[in-house]
Amino acid sequence: VQLQASGGGLVQAGGSLRLSCAASGRTFSIVRMGWFRQAPGKERAFVASGSWSGVSTYYADSVKGRFTISRDNAKNTVYLQMNSLKPEDTAVYYCVVNLNYYRGSGYDPGDYDYWGQGTQVTVSS
Repeated sequence: VQLQASGGGLVQAGGSLRLSCAASGRTFSIVRMGWFRQAPGKERAFVASGSWSGVSTYYADSVKGRFTISRDNAKNTVYLQMNSLKPEDTAVYYCVVNLNYYRGSGYDPGDYDYWGQGTQVTVSS
């Protein structure tokens, strides 16, 4: 599976961005998708995840109520709508997928099989 992320950029605090992640290859095997982020000098952190069926979604407390994960199965694309952005949201954002069966809780980077290349999000104050 290949993941191509896009949509990052520079935005002022309070603004919005929508990240996209297009999947190709064995997309029929995807059971879970998610987003992680990594700020300078910090470890990768869970942002959001959801079942490929769209039934369940999960969010980090820091983004709950501001970010929304969704997917378009027909386009094999995962989205992360980010509203009310804050400077602390500045990071490189990575899309991830889990194939065949659910591994772990979905909150750990090791729970995922494939990672996109990352897209930079910078929020200015």
